[in-house]
Amino acid sequence: QVQLVESGGGFVQAGGSLRLSCAASGSIVSINAMGWYRQAPGKQRELVAIISSGSSTNYADSVKGRFTISRDNAKNTVYLQMNSLKPEDTAVYYCNADVKRYYSSTYYNYWGQGTQVTVSS
Repeated sequence: QVQLVESGGGFVQAGGSLRLSCAASGSIVSINAMGWYRQAPGKQRELVAIISSGSSTNYADSVKGRFTISRDNAKNTVYLQMNSLKPEDTAVYYCNADVKRYYSSTYYNYWGQGTQVTVSS
């Protein structure tokens, strides 16, 4: 089994910063892409940022220049540094990863349970 556990969400005023972390644990051989998604009330889940195993990154236009995704492969952990936060960044943030488990030749996609980020104006 594989688990993704997020931490670091919370309440912050506009212009502030938060850092999210997501640690993967379990019978992991390797992790390919890792990413962060978010879902605001009444809206569909959307990609925020993604990072490959080689640390290539892509960002949603709405967060470019404000958010930075990074990973620590030794710790199976992905981070999202969020600066200059805006009220429209308010959402539940979900971690996502493509993981190869022991005794498997296939990568499976996993989701974390989500962490709430609330930005007040």
